[in-house]
Amino acid sequence: MASTSDFKNGMCLDLEGQYYNIVEFLHVKPGKGPAFVRTKLKHVTNGRVIDKTFNSGVKVDEVRIERRLYQFLYQDDMGYNFMNQETFEQVSIPKDSITGVDFLKEGDVAELVIHAESERILFAELPTHVVLTITYTEPGIKGDTATNATKPATVETGATVRVPLFINEGEKIKVDTRNGSYVERAK
Repeated sequence: MASTSDFKNGMCLDLEGQYYNIVEFLHVKPGKGPAFVRTKLKHVTNGRVIDKTFNSGVKVDEVRIERRLYQFLYQDDMGYNFMNQETFEQVSIPKDSITGVDFLKEGDVAELVIHAESERILFAELPTHVVLTITYTEPGIKGDTATNATKPATVETGATVRVPLFINEGEKIKVDTRNGSYVERAK
């Protein structure tokens, strides 16, 4: 149990069975009435942000959440299988619990968010940017670059990314896993 005086950014709370991270908070002492704490909370699994006000001194349940690095091994009918890089323990995670799953390839390292007391996996997160090879795209036409034109390109994981016209088949590009957008050519 923690009190509102213990709040700090990044702290994880259990509110009615749901886990929330504190994004920001503010202790308010009005001239009239009791003090209170205004918070902005982000849901751990779905990312939804809510505003919540707590009376000063209220007790809340603090949750310990850990982030561990796991390596992606393979996919089967049970889900996506990852291996802990320190203990070599293997776990299976369903597709909807992985952010950026379309850009996941064998050997990639993902960060798993785990409830520390129950060892339950909440979700998996890929790095913000990954480097992928283009397996198929139409050739660019010279002179079509007056505007910021893009074309579809298929990457090695099978996902489709919109890329500039000058990008060709076989090139390596950097892709943002949060929204699936092209960032730059990989060096």
